[in-house]
Amino acid sequence: MKNLPNVLTFSRIILSILLLAILLHWELIVPSYVHISWRDYFACLIFCIASITDFFDGYIARQFNLGSTFGEVFDPLADKMLMLSAFIGLLILDRANAWAVFIILSREFYITGLRVVAANFHQNVAASALGKYKTGFQILAIAFLLANFFPGGELFLWIAVFVTVYSGIDYTIKYYKALSL
Repeated sequence: MKNLPNVLTFSRIILSILLLAILLHWELIVPSYVHISWRDYFACLIFCIASITDFFDGYIARQFNLGSTFGEVFDPLADKMLMLSAFIGLLILDRANAWAVFIILSREFYITGLRVVAANFHQNVAASALGKYKTGFQILAIAFLLANFFPGGELFLWIAVFVTVYSGIDYTIKYYKALSL
């Protein structure tokens, strides 16, 4: 149990690689008689399982006081890898708007940079509810776009862009306030 959060984090990294492989190389992995729509459903399932590990690794680590340096460093990296693999696949499949993906990923890298700066000043600004909503909308949008069955993926993507930008502004204000203390 002690290493379960780290195992979940590491599994998210593996699932990210698997997700991208499925999206980009389906025809090399699966026999030709399997319909291409199964790629979409399988990719969506992998993404949803990986997203669930993001919730549980943090929950278990907090609930049972199992935090670790590995988790602190690799949990956010695993999150970024999952989103990056999903967005790269969606862009290549022409299911996501490149500007929306650019805005979302740019905000993620920007906030990661702010976290590094804050850490250098021994400051930590905790994740806000807005950041959790941002993640939820991103997961929802990606799942809908990956499944390619239900309408609404594009709408959810632009809602995710709005919430992502808004939460980025909120984090920026919090970080600069924390750094100016």
